[in-house]
Amino acid sequence: MPKVKTKSGAKKRFKLTGTGKIKRKHAFKSHILTKKETKQKRNLTQAGLVHKSDEKNVKAMLNI
Repeated sequence: MPKVKTKSGAKKRFKLTGTGKIKRKHAFKSHILTKKETKQKRNLTQAGLVHKSDEKNVKAMLNI
């Protein structure tokens, strides 16, 4: 049986933490930043965690 390939897009977007949670970046931080408040841009810079209800799907994409 062949090896199961990891989804390349997911591989680039998610990282696993030491406790097994999945780290992600926030959206809306790539362009059209002039109309966004400084506070909003600063908060979008910080990493977030994948919601518990989505963890199963993300782990399937990463073959974890």
